[in-house]
Amino acid sequence: MSLRAGLVGCGNITHTHARAAREAGLVPAAFFARDPRKAEAFSARYGGRACASWEAFLAGPLDLVIIGSPSGLHAEQGIAAVERGLHVLVEKPIDVTRARGQALVSAAELRGVKLGVLFQGRLEPDLVRVRDFLREGGLGRVLLASARVKWHRPHEYYSSSPWRGTKALDGGAALVNQGIHTVDLLLWLLGPVSRVRATTATRLHAIEGEDVALALLEFASGAVATLEATTAAWPGYPRQLEISGTEGTLVIEGDRVVRADLRSGATDLVRPAAGMEVAAASAVVPDATPHRRMIEDFARAIATGGAPACDGREGLRSLALVEAVYAAARREAEEVA
Repeated sequence: MSLRAGLVGCGNITHTHARAAREAGLVPAAFFARDPRKAEAFSARYGGRACASWEAFLAGPLDLVIIGSPSGLHAEQGIAAVERGLHVLVEKPIDVTRARGQALVSAAELRGVKLGVLFQGRLEPDLVRVRDFLREGGLGRVLLASARVKWHRPHEYYSSSPWRGTKALDGGAALVNQGIHTVDLLLWLLGPVSRVRATTATRLHAIEGEDVALALLEFASGAVATLEATTAAWPGYPRQLEISGTEGTLVIEGDRVVRADLRSGATDLVRPAAGMEVAAASAVVPDATPHRRMIEDFARAIATGGAPACDGREGLRSLALVEAVYAAARREAEEVA
């Protein structure tokens, strides 16, 4: 029997979730949004019930819930689903504070249900190969990395969805929303961070949160990295990640390795870039394949009792680092004479 999925949010990302769920063989069984008309539109397009109330949505029948609502609602809605015995797969970040994210993790563990966070880069084929390559010592000792998320979001991106860029529901802006995929990737590839220096600023958009964030990260391994995240870089560029070690350097653009300068001369990690990521508020329908992989993986975890590619505790790690960056940025900067 196909797993019955309830989808929460009914914004842009829920279109991706619904298509990915169907491609993964799940049944979109119910939709809920604060605006009932949105749920009705999704029901008409993808099938399943349109629920006028949260209680009716949770009443099921459902096997799991995929949450794509504003970030500051993730833990609250996830806990309510967990308490009904439902598995929960939540869009990144797990919530906007580590305390609320931890409450969701604890609730899922107490009830014995699966909890996953949608960091789809963990299942991108090139990135999996890079992680294996690093673990096998292909770069030798990693020395430094540079991560750049230089995207552009027009003013309408924020004004059309008033929760974006707010502290209460977005938790900030460019780093916790756009940059957090790269934060997770750095932790997944290079391990834990032990020290942070940072600055944030709001330079272009009329929002509470930052549209520019810069951080210097020191990893427990001894490696160091710079991290840039912005939604103010016109016209927007693909995410770039460079990793240098004693045996060479890898350059990743988007989710593909585009260059490998290695002492060994090996080039089998390299694949040509498929073109620039859509860095503006997307005017095209995004590919659902990365989310489909995550949903398939989550369904396998439910079926086998195994752990999903990014479980709740893993999902907390990126949020903890984002909080550390924000805290470091709040400390008084030293004036230059």
